[in-house]
Amino acid sequence: MSNSLELLAVEAGSCTMCGLADGRSSVVFGSGDPAADLMFVGEGPGAEEDRQGVPFVGRSGKLLDRLLDEELGIDRSACYITNVVKCRPPENRDPRSDEIAACRPYLGGQIRAIDPAVVVTLGNFSSKLLLETDTGITKLRGRSYPFGDRQLVPTFHPAAALRGGAEVMARMRSDLVRAKKLMERVWAH
Repeated sequence: MSNSLELLAVEAGSCTMCGLADGRSSVVFGSGDPAADLMFVGEGPGAEEDRQGVPFVGRSGKLLDRLLDEELGIDRSACYITNVVKCRPPENRDPRSDEIAACRPYLGGQIRAIDPAVVVTLGNFSSKLLLETDTGITKLRGRSYPFGDRQLVPTFHPAAALRGGAEVMARMRSDLVRAKKLMERVWAH
């Protein structure tokens, strides 16, 4: 892990900037390759993530791992995975705007430290935050967007694919293929 990423993780580990700190078991900062060209940003940790301190290890994470393998031909160690908020919202409710604002500097620091070429946002919260829009994921997905000197590919959250069945899963797979094509351009240089 790069020095700045390590320092950020330590700082996040003792954060009390919002009420989520009161109910957490652990801060779920992020995991994977700190020099990855590909980064995934979800919403927030669930119960299993809170227990283990690692993002996307529950049912959604198992699906994400499978899709990484099937659509990108990689495993999670080849990318970096994090969330908008680093502490679990109670009862897995949506993160509130004050909680997102409290964690935003950590996410910004992670993006700067890792410096990925492609960022894949998983679901509404990360997509709306990073694209600075009120447009929902259903309208955002299906294309890539310039994101500084990077590309951002919004797609559904794996939990939505688990709930939404074959159509949502097919669209998510299509978005991951889009990310792979962008990555292939990076790997070719």
